[in-house]
Amino acid sequence: MRCDVVAVGTELLLGQINDTNSSWIGEQLAAHGIDSLVQVKVGDNLARIVGLLRRTLDDADAVIMCGGLGPTHDDITREAIAEVMGVTLIQDEAVGEAIRQMFESRGRRMPENNLRQAFVPVGATIIPQRRGTAPGLICPVGDKVIYAVPGVPHEMKEMLERAILPDLAARNGDVSVIASRTLRTWGESESGLNERLDPVIAQLDIAGNPTLAFLASGWEGIKVRLTSKAPTAAEAAAIIDPWEAAIREVVGPLVFGLDDDTMESVVLQMLRERGMTLGLAESVTGGLVGARLTGIAGASEVFRGSIVSYATDVKHDVLGVGDGPVVSERAAIEMADGARRVLGADVGLSLTGVAGPAEQDGQPVGTLYVGLSIGGRPTTARLLRLPGQREQMRQISVISALDVLRQALLATAAA
Repeated sequence: MRCDVVAVGTELLLGQINDTNSSWIGEQLAAHGIDSLVQVKVGDNLARIVGLLRRTLDDADAVIMCGGLGPTHDDITREAIAEVMGVTLIQDEAVGEAIRQMFESRGRRMPENNLRQAFVPVGATIIPQRRGTAPGLICPVGDKVIYAVPGVPHEMKEMLERAILPDLAARNGDVSVIASRTLRTWGESESGLNERLDPVIAQLDIAGNPTLAFLASGWEGIKVRLTSKAPTAAEAAAIIDPWEAAIREVVGPLVFGLDDDTMESVVLQMLRERGMTLGLAESVTGGLVGARLTGIAGASEVFRGSIVSYATDVKHDVLGVGDGPVVSERAAIEMADGARRVLGADVGLSLTGVAGPAEQDGQPVGTLYVGLSIGGRPTTARLLRLPGQREQMRQISVISALDVLRQALLATAAA
């Protein structure tokens, strides 16, 4: 079965909003064994939307339309779908009442134009809204189907998972289960990881099931996704198991987690299992590491806090860093010791570096020193040279520093 994607909105064509929705939808379709060969954007023009939708349906069995379901005059996805279906729009009273109740529950007045979202093409099935106001739609066109979802990402994702993917599976008539497992890695480029795994990939090509895909995810690392197909979920997982083991045997500690794991969630759990607390001293990242850690529920059990020592005198007065260059191995070590001492933590982790635009202390842009202080062990610092412009370098510094800590905790366990 083939399902293509149409993203609606002039703002997408103007580059005012990045179309991340289509990429996510494509990933989900692939993971569920649904072919998706075309993704396209179209502006808020009825004739162009109708023409594109008809051409897309000529080639595909299904189309997912994303966006254009809002309450304003330029939200015309409903009208376009009705024209392609050859039907009129009617107001669904239940949807209208749900929208009214949503506004009332928030103590807000409902603008009357919100009732535009209660109009649906005759013959369409409504996907009830759980997070906003605009319902989704399942619209039959002969033996084909158009799905319409809001452009708000969290609303779109919830509807796709709850209603659209199951409906596609039922129409596809495939009773098998498709399962995916994603290994999260850090410390190697996509090409380097591919090269390391060439022997495993060659064996997978022969086996045919599961398949392997690389997903470069910026400062979240490289994802290695295994996808299998089998009559049951248990059988699909069993197919993946030995191949996951084969990948881990090749790349070892480059794998830091699975599926929804993040570097920060993994590090927090490792500290929790060892009964250790963490204190930070951040300069170049300005609190980004602490923000990532506190985004994880239960972080307070482990994380003591972060001293954002952006100014040089704060490094001296609060952390006890001596005179001399503050982007240096010595400064990173003293910052880590200071964080551990001031915050009363078992582990002190520090970051000092140069994000740009100019060099500092004779160090080029992209320099990062990570200091690590763990009780009973000599305090160390590691020098990393990171790529990217200012914000990219700062974000990569976060996961790189946490990975230094992760690797140290792994070495401690091994010892």
